Amino acid sequence: MAAGRHRNGNLTPVTGHTDSTPVPVRAEQVTAILVDGGFYRRRAARLFGHKEPEQRADELLEYCRRHTRKAKSRLYRIFYYDCPPSEKVVFHPLTRASVNLAKTADHDWMADFHRALVKRRKVALRRGELLETQSGYQLKHDKLKKLLSGSIHVSDLTEADFTLDITQKGVDMRLGLDIATLAANGQVNQIIMIAGDSDFVPAAKHARRAGIDFVLDPMWAQISESLHEHIDGLWECVSREPRNRDDPLHVTNLADRGPGSPSDDEPLDL
Repeated sequence: MAAGRHRNGNLTPVTGHTDSTPVPVRAEQVTAILVDGGFYRRRAARLFGHKEPEQRADELLEYCRRHTRKAKSRLYRIFYYDCPPSEKVVFHPLTRASVNLAKTADHDWMADFHRALVKRRKVALRRGELLETQSGYQLKHDKLKKLLSGSIHVSDLTEADFTLDITQKGVDMRLGLDIATLAANGQVNQIIMIAGDSDFVPAAKHARRAGIDFVLDPMWAQISESLHEHIDGLWECVSREPRNRDDPLHVTNLADRGPGSPSDDEPLDL
């Protein structure tokens, strides 16, 4: 008898062979991709340029396809973690005016982007919550340093020198629960995390103890050296600046291809 493999991965004899040594069969690689939404939007804007919501949604799916092609795996699902856009009224310290965030272009962009994502195949949108009591405009770090050193004055500041800082909650908890569920049910054997901080480390440890290959994609953002202790690999699917401008996903190259993603006809369940 020769060897075959049941669905549970065990080796079984296969008739017709004189050598009864089991023949190992490589298990199918199934990948879940977990995306820190706030991080991805910032890095994508820098590496691929500013885009319309539908374009950004198409870009995310194509970027995830790059990962599954590189891993030679089948996609289980894309989990995208983000918070809904804030509708709070906040005070701007420079203009000394109240800003209704629900009536801003950023609010409309985010709402349209989330609507576009949930319509995409194999994308699960995991929504956190906003801490409305901990939100407001903050002076950018480089401008704050110059202001404190005396190289610029308050009169030199513009609205572009401020960024809206909104604290979110519940995202890390949802991410950890999803990883624990994936590990407990044996639904995947690889997780690719698109993120840039260490909030996912406890969940990554749990996944690795369950035998899951845990890969981090920081999209060329600087990460702590200690993170390497808690992952099984580190890779990006876009070139580092300035070569990123040659990427087909860069906004300057979209017009050359016409509307749509370069892989619109490619199935997502690879």
